[in-house]
Amino acid sequence: MRDGRFREDLYYRLNVIPIHLPQLSERREDIPLLARHFLRKVCLEMKRPLMTLTPAAMRALEAYGWPGNVREMENVIERSVALTDGEVIDRHDLPPQFIGVENDLDALPVPNVPLEGINLPETIDTIERAMIRQALERSGGVKSRAALLLGLNRTTLVEKIKRLGLPAEATES
Repeated sequence: MRDGRFREDLYYRLNVIPIHLPQLSERREDIPLLARHFLRKVCLEMKRPLMTLTPAAMRALEAYGWPGNVREMENVIERSVALTDGEVIDRHDLPPQFIGVENDLDALPVPNVPLEGINLPETIDTIERAMIRQALERSGGVKSRAALLLGLNRTTLVEKIKRLGLPAEATES
């Protein structure tokens, strides 16, 4: 608006109710639905029979950080449809950045639920805190690199650090 490239009156007309839409990495439950949607859409556009994703391919999509958000997902699906023979997309049909990503998550130790029960939100916070500390250590304390390791954008990582009450001296960069 300041540069005169966007009309101020149009901005105020469109800005009636601002809507915050979280990053795809913060809405992992949407990944299977979006992946199947894009798969149907791309198959129709390319006039290909409707393809399916194997469970391994879906786990890899769910485990990936999606720095390019929904547009990246659409591009990944389009690429996979174009380059896959047959009607099934497997993990090895996905781009290189997906190879092994779900295996990393499958290898994570998951604590057993004791008979007396657990506090799941508290347990998740503990695991998240440990993973953030580890990512910060591996990245030499550089938050943007740690965010990449965790599949998050930097601002999301900073928000999580604050929410989890991680010490500022361990996370200053």
